[in-house]
Amino acid sequence: MPYSYVYIPIFALLAVANTAIMIGIPKYLLAPRNPFHGEKLETYECGELPFDDALVNFNIRYYVFALTFFVFDMEAIFLYPWSIVFQELGLFGLAEMFLFLAVLGLGLLYAYKKRVLHWV
Repeated sequence: MPYSYVYIPIFALLAVANTAIMIGIPKYLLAPRNPFHGEKLETYECGELPFDDALVNFNIRYYVFALTFFVFDMEAIFLYPWSIVFQELGLFGLAEMFLFLAVLGLGLLYAYKKRVLHWV
């Protein structure tokens, strides 16, 4: 019985080797060999010829809005399970959630005071 754990690394090694073989055979032996040409580097725009560079700089405010949305989306993810078990948590759970919401509210107030959320 003490030697039964020896089979776990052997099985893991065989699984990794099998995966490498199953990926490697089609990729290197059966894949067509296409020569490199510049058309592959062009941006595909629904069959139309590209008229501008695909790498466009976005305004940083988009990222700020995305991060703000992400923070409050995470708040909703934490708020939902809390609301399910609210009855069992009692007053301490209510105080914890109010503290959590207060910290997020202070962050939102700070962003508002810094005019980060003001769109020009």
